Amino acid sequence: MRARIPLAILCVAVGSALAAGSAAEERPAPAEATAPSWGYDLARELMSPFCPGSSLADCPSSQAQAMRAWILVQAAAGRSREEVEAELLAHYGDQILAAPRARGFGLTAYAIPIGVFLAGGAVVWAFLRRQTREARAEPRSRAAPLAPDLERLVDEELGR
Repeated sequence: MRARIPLAILCVAVGSALAAGSAAEERPAPAEATAPSWGYDLARELMSPFCPGSSLADCPSSQAQAMRAWILVQAAAGRSREEVEAELLAHYGDQILAAPRARGFGLTAYAIPIGVFLAGGAVVWAFLRRQTREARAEPRSRAAPLAPDLERLVDEELGR
């Protein structure tokens, strides 16, 4: 037998789900969510000077937590992202950047991989071109020529 759900229970379940959804929409947003989102993005993009190898957002130290809070306060105060980033760079230097700047010596971090990729492509292109030229120049037969006495035996067998 198949169990049937009474219509009243089904209506109560659907109604409570809708009421829970509308109650969740009415809750006020936390204070952190009202700050401009660039404050959170900046914390994810900067490296932590307190936890080597970790972003500022991932560092568990209290200094990193204070710096994240400071960034959010600056964002809420209306300062631009560029101003806050420039102040942090002036205080902590280029070590706080997750990626090097694309100017001066930092440009080599972008130029070397591109150069290696292009050189590797040139080597592969030259190798393939040489291989196709050799293949066109001298077509190879698939079977090696037989010795005269073996060829005579094969002809006799084919004749039978």
